[in-house]
Amino acid sequence: MRVLGLETSCDETAAAVVVDGRRPLSDVIASQIDVHRRWGGVVPELASRNHLVQLLPVVDEALSRAGVTLDQIDGIAVTAGPGLAGALLVGVQAAKALAWSAQKPLVAVHHLAGHLHAIRLAPDPPEFPFLGLVVSGGHTSLYAVTLADGLPRYELLGCTLDDAAGEAFDKVAKLLGLPYPGGIQIDRLAKGGDPAAWRFPRALAHEGNLDFSFSGLKTALRLHLERHGRPEGQALNDLCASFQEAIVDVLAQKALAAARREGIARIVLCGGVAANSRLRAVLTERAGAAGMAVFLPAPKLCTDNGAMIAAAGTFLLERGERAGLDLNADPALRL
Repeated sequence: MRVLGLETSCDETAAAVVVDGRRPLSDVIASQIDVHRRWGGVVPELASRNHLVQLLPVVDEALSRAGVTLDQIDGIAVTAGPGLAGALLVGVQAAKALAWSAQKPLVAVHHLAGHLHAIRLAPDPPEFPFLGLVVSGGHTSLYAVTLADGLPRYELLGCTLDDAAGEAFDKVAKLLGLPYPGGIQIDRLAKGGDPAAWRFPRALAHEGNLDFSFSGLKTALRLHLERHGRPEGQALNDLCASFQEAIVDVLAQKALAAARREGIARIVLCGGVAANSRLRAVLTERAGAAGMAVFLPAPKLCTDNGAMIAAAGTFLLERGERAGLDLNADPALRL
């Protein structure tokens, strides 16, 4: 089954063609980083307008690279939510138009389901059940992912109560005067720093609680800057490493606690922050010591992409699920 996946939930315009939910024939992403950099973050109106310009050329490129026409596609999968309302609408409306014009089945995919199934595009994906740690600019969540009657089921075990981890990275990077996107800059600087130079708080770190909170950590960093000033050189590296360690420590700790509680020995790390080198290393090391296996998507598959939407949508199409032409975007769609 060849599925065309469309993703426009935030600031990446993406399309991909994937075979049987496992083998990408193409994966095209048009980034808007340069558009939003001057504002220090994503501007929803600008994101929507850029999706309008980019989406059809991106779809054409995805079909061309895959060596197929729209008539040779077996189904279309599109992110219906959650995300920015205007951005989602561009993708949903385009997907409906393509499905109607080519008379192809259409399915709506939850954005986080896409992230959780990005690992299916890896050479050796995990079997079900697995624990999914989704870490991005808008989400930090833990899911138990099982398979029932051929369809994935997602049980939410814990989520952020305020800022997502990626949001905290970007906001702190802005405080430090680092360019957008900030998480990448902090990761780069932290590689030359001492993660034990400063001790920042680990919120909700007590045993048994699987929720996250990063707003206090962000405030602690701001107060640190007010007391000590904005650092440079090695001091900046140390501060970035210490701040990053506080986030990574909590993410790894809660992922392992959730896996132990659910009796699951496979952990999937996904979402944009899953590309963070320190998080990948710490989670892999701690899970290995606990007798668990960690599955890491390639860095390109951590960011928003069409291939993950096609992979998740393949399950739905194979089981006969369909979305009608009345499909609408839902910025607060629940998984």
